[in-house]
Amino acid sequence: MTSLSNAAVRDIETVIHPYTNLDAFRGTGPMIIERGEGIHVWDADGRKYIEGLAGLWCTSLGYNEPELIEAATEQLRQLPFTHVFGGKSHERAAELAEKLKAIVPHKASKILFCGSGSEANDQQVKLVWYYNNARGQTKRKKIISRQRAYHGVTVASASLTGLLPNHRDFDLPLSFARHTDCPHYYRYAEPGETEDEFTTRLAQNLEKMIIEEDPETVAAFIAEPIMGAGGVIIPPEGYFQKIQAVLDKYGIYFIADEVICGFARTGNMFGSQTFGIKPDSISVAKALSSAYVPIAAVTIGEDMYQAMLDESKKIGTFGHGFTYTAHPVAAAVAAKTLEIYDKRNIVGHVRSVAPKFEARVARLAEHPLVGHARAKGLIGAIELVAEKTSKRSFDPAAGIGAAVVKAAEKHGLIVRALGGDIVAFCPPLIVKDADIDDIFDRAEHALDDVEATVTKESLRSA
Repeated sequence: MTSLSNAAVRDIETVIHPYTNLDAFRGTGPMIIERGEGIHVWDADGRKYIEGLAGLWCTSLGYNEPELIEAATEQLRQLPFTHVFGGKSHERAAELAEKLKAIVPHKASKILFCGSGSEANDQQVKLVWYYNNARGQTKRKKIISRQRAYHGVTVASASLTGLLPNHRDFDLPLSFARHTDCPHYYRYAEPGETEDEFTTRLAQNLEKMIIEEDPETVAAFIAEPIMGAGGVIIPPEGYFQKIQAVLDKYGIYFIADEVICGFARTGNMFGSQTFGIKPDSISVAKALSSAYVPIAAVTIGEDMYQAMLDESKKIGTFGHGFTYTAHPVAAAVAAKTLEIYDKRNIVGHVRSVAPKFEARVARLAEHPLVGHARAKGLIGAIELVAEKTSKRSFDPAAGIGAAVVKAAEKHGLIVRALGGDIVAFCPPLIVKDADIDDIFDRAEHALDDVEATVTKESLRSA
């Protein structure tokens, strides 16, 4: 650790870093980010980077947005904190709830706030159980998610997540969670199977699971419109319509996890609109405040609200909530964020630059390292393979995805490696055409660097 800076050493000895090999980290230390402006950030050594993943899929309006800073500052001066327990409230809570109700992709009656996407999906589990208990359908406890889904890291939301590192040695998932097929056509289609046949098979498998579990025990289905941390998996056309038909047949509640896709990322305000999903409830977070202040929310339909009223009357209270539910500073920043999306026509802007973004992602498929490239709106990914025709993956020990990320950093671009040697791109929504070219020029240089190493060290050997 002698070559690391004092700040890096202090960090190593005090901070636990999520999604990090904690043992290896002791030798490498952190990249310490000191400031940001627009789509760029600077590290402690003064190096400038394009933030190509918008932080963690979230800094939608970029860094140092004056209107968001002013909204937070004004609220801090007026009322830095109050709570919404026991009938107390503040004006920012109602303002934000009104704005959300006006734009969400289903008829929402109320909004339940919290602090993160994990908390939002944890709330979804509790609420759907509460709802079914109020209706006398007390056997409906199981919630179906999907393999490679990402819904958070609380005990409940991590159970819905379909990724092994989130389960292994945490004694997860809990018994209420089930996982059906992942709609990744590139990886999971059978030989000769068309996309239509693939989606039909997945819908049939879902129905088979529901029947085997007993439909009267299944409470809900939860899905991201585009699967984020599982690999930026974009479902084939018609997938959700077939899935929705199965859910409707058995009266199963549909939760859309819009934590990554919400607020213009896919070219519509919500991913549900992009993919024709008709949810009963959605979870939102991340871009709700452009990540400037932690805040998240769950939408509550009228049927759910009436059940909550009945239970509250019976029990004497709605026994749920967080200290920071509808925190006034977070609510003020989120309300201003929604205002900016509207007045700057961010949806329109995303639609105008998405063709360039999608084309540049697609062009990466020509690279020798890339087996598959995919994008929708301003979110995309490349899947790295040792052999294109067979889709054979590299040995995970080779760390090819991580190597591309490191090479990208040397070229001034921050991106993220996901499981299966997938590299994701998700820039702030404010990117312009020239920025997109800059991002992918740097990405191509990074791929070339890693390809040279792969060839030199014969890393394609089976």
